[in-house]
Amino acid sequence: MEQQMVKCHLSKIMGERRLKISDLARDTGLNRGTLTRLYHESAERIELNVVDALCTYFGCGVAELFEHIPNSVEKPKNQ
Repeated sequence: MEQQMVKCHLSKIMGERRLKISDLARDTGLNRGTLTRLYHESAERIELNVVDALCTYFGCGVAELFEHIPNSVEKPKNQ
């Protein structure tokens, strides 16, 4: 399995605030399955309205919720 390039910090943020997925789903109206996939970092895509709802709920920015981790530095082609 390919290593993820984007890390989701939802589980960390929820742990710090002692929240359960069911609490977050109830409070935000977001789908529990979507939140579970983000929590376990198994989501392959995410809708912007979900990012917006999570950032609003936690009072954080996108960079606090997600982190880009490069696999490796690729050299540009033809150089």
